[in-house]
Amino acid sequence: MRVKRCQWVNLNNPLYINYHDHEWGIPHYDDKYLFEFLVLESFQAGLSWECILNKRAAFRKAFDNFDYHKISQYSQKKIDELCQNKNIVRNRLKIMATINNAKVFLKIQTEFGSFSKYIWQFTNNKIIKNRDNCFKTTSKLSDNVSNDLKQRGMKFVGSTIIYSYLQAIGIINDHELECSFYK
Repeated sequence: MRVKRCQWVNLNNPLYINYHDHEWGIPHYDDKYLFEFLVLESFQAGLSWECILNKRAAFRKAFDNFDYHKISQYSQKKIDELCQNKNIVRNRLKIMATINNAKVFLKIQTEFGSFSKYIWQFTNNKIIKNRDNCFKTTSKLSDNVSNDLKQRGMKFVGSTIIYSYLQAIGIINDHELECSFYK
């Protein structure tokens, strides 16, 4: 059987194929994974997802394997080091937002027991399936999550970023109807 993928997948990039086939649109509940994608999606703002995906290993190394406990304690020296790291996106505002967001992430964990419980409560633990195949960039759900995260103090979490985030972590399944991974 021939595997059909969403049209946006670059079939010349094995990282992209693997991401599409094994991560995107699949429900994720692990807080470490959820934080990783919150960071990656915030760095993607204004850039292509493929660019960020290609730098994912470098981001993982630079940001201590996305350990939000460590990131929340980053010093000025570490910030300067990240701003000089040519293997990642060297945007000081996004780096500062990542540190800030790690602190907020920890507060949310304390309040809800886990970030997973927090993020999945927006849909009552249900997956939203897009059946109309229109290529949305925001929704009422992403607006609500974005607004709540902003009120809690997170940065770089606009509705478009959050919509992509919800797709990445599987709360929204936007695989195209013809895609073999649309279930």
